[in-house]
Amino acid sequence: MTVCALRFTNTARARIEKAGGECLTFDQLAMRAPTGSNVVLLRGPKNAREAVKHFGFGPHTNKVRLSVKNVMFGAKPYVESKGRKFERARGRRRSRGFKV
Repeated sequence: MTVCALRFTNTARARIEKAGGECLTFDQLAMRAPTGSNVVLLRGPKNAREAVKHFGFGPHTNKVRLSVKNVMFGAKPYVESKGRKFERARGRRRSRGFKV
């Protein structure tokens, strides 16, 4: 199988080539198939990015928490500390002005 991507990790490239595949960049693909015939373009999920984990629940969603860990947060905090003073004030608690 021939795989084309902007970049490959060393592990991904090794696994593809070990299985008898080939790794191409987009300029190599354009030289090989200028019209794009016999080419299948795939795109990974946009919401699998690490940054999306910080966004949390949007407005008007049923704010269902899937685990006990996310009772206070709907999103992944930017800080490692989980104490009372760390990203748990306004907007997180009703007793501190408002809760989203």
